[in-house]
Amino acid sequence: MTSSPISRRKLLRTGAAGGLGIVVAGSLEAIAGPPEARAATRPAVGYGELVPDPAGLLALPRGFSYTIVAQAGATILASGQRTPSDADGTGYFLGREGSVLVNNHEIGGDEPFPVPAIAGLTYDPGARGGTTTIEVDAQGRRLREYVSLAGTHNNCAGGITPWGTWLTAEETEQRAGGTYLKDHGYVFEVDPHDRSANQDPIPLTFLGRYSHEAVAVDPYTHSIYLTEDAGGPNGLYYRWTPPHRFRGGKGTLRALAQRPDGDTVGELQAMSCRHGDRHVADLSEATTPGTRYKVSWVDVPDRDARTVSVRKQFTDEQVTRSRKLEGAWWADGGAYFVASFARHDDGSANEHDGQVWFYDPRSETVTLKTIFGVNQTPDEDGDNFDGPDNITVSPYGGVILAEDGEGVSHLVGVTEQGKAYPLARNELNDSEFTGPTFSADGKILFANIQSPGYVFAITGPWGRPGNAHVAEA
Repeated sequence: MTSSPISRRKLLRTGAAGGLGIVVAGSLEAIAGPPEARAATRPAVGYGELVPDPAGLLALPRGFSYTIVAQAGATILASGQRTPSDADGTGYFLGREGSVLVNNHEIGGDEPFPVPAIAGLTYDPGARGGTTTIEVDAQGRRLREYVSLAGTHNNCAGGITPWGTWLTAEETEQRAGGTYLKDHGYVFEVDPHDRSANQDPIPLTFLGRYSHEAVAVDPYTHSIYLTEDAGGPNGLYYRWTPPHRFRGGKGTLRALAQRPDGDTVGELQAMSCRHGDRHVADLSEATTPGTRYKVSWVDVPDRDARTVSVRKQFTDEQVTRSRKLEGAWWADGGAYFVASFARHDDGSANEHDGQVWFYDPRSETVTLKTIFGVNQTPDEDGDNFDGPDNITVSPYGGVILAEDGEGVSHLVGVTEQGKAYPLARNELNDSEFTGPTFSADGKILFANIQSPGYVFAITGPWGRPGNAHVAEA
């Protein structure tokens, strides 16, 4: 989820989207929440203009407020060390006293505050990333925070499972050597409630070793869909199909990984798309929301990438690639996933500053829901949102995207009708937003500013966001 040096913040203007120039094709009705949660429609797009923050941290619409849940280097873990740097993907779970967050730390270099190497919870003592678990009360106030996984590398995004655990993913292909005692580039499972279940971390090697981003799990089949953020060549979209009669539950993925065939159990496959009888080599070929491709799946030859990176094991005629595959979220009977940007010089067919796709397992199709055009003015604060990264579905309608680009950084909402609006603005610096996720009752939106490392609980007069017409500039 690190930012690209390329400016990419100009929305594509289309007649169907009005002045905001953003389209969500198809219906988001099934992810919009119950009717009573969507009743209070506002006259303006979203929740209104953002109000500057006197504290210089987070600008929010009038009536909204935030609490700092955790701060890297400032708040203290149960083990006595400071909260680690670089908060990233975050999973939400109900807790006994309120909520439980499992917070990734995308630490891959010399960040000032590593995840402490707690005995029994550390995979590789030479790596400094991992996850912390944060317990908060019903108002989002921090109760305690502790290490739940250590010794992993560059923990970027991940995803929740239907059985109430967090899958944290390493965005790296780092091999053992030097300070690293083990190979990296895996997915790990973290139990938000039972620390004993996190003892002696086991990589889920059957999900492949590559530059992982986010994960979405089908609650019915327990198939797992995964994004890859990589270039040279660009990354792939993957599906892991569990073995026959597999029933997911706490500890079941770990048990699979410990089997004699744990490295290859189930099927790991890469997505290949067709448009009619034509193979689609790159998702950036799609420039019109509503574009739909038929999907088939190609087996990964060597999922542990022992000699060649997984994405390099295919020709461009076998698979469909995409630059910067990022966030993922399961809703509406399928998997939403995000491509953050694309440029000609990275091998992409067309340039854009963000796509949101929806994979439908019933029809075996992917549909382009949202596209952002290339931005030329990233330092200007307006409706020029770009670089979507993490994604979550709002219980009040539409989706929330975390920006990861140059210039001004926002949490961006998209209404059911396809209009974008600012939900929050980073007033401190140009660091990316990460990890947006709602509490179960919809009263709190948790989100992070990655650097210097804040976790926020955002509350306010939630309701269905307004969708008023905005005149073309």
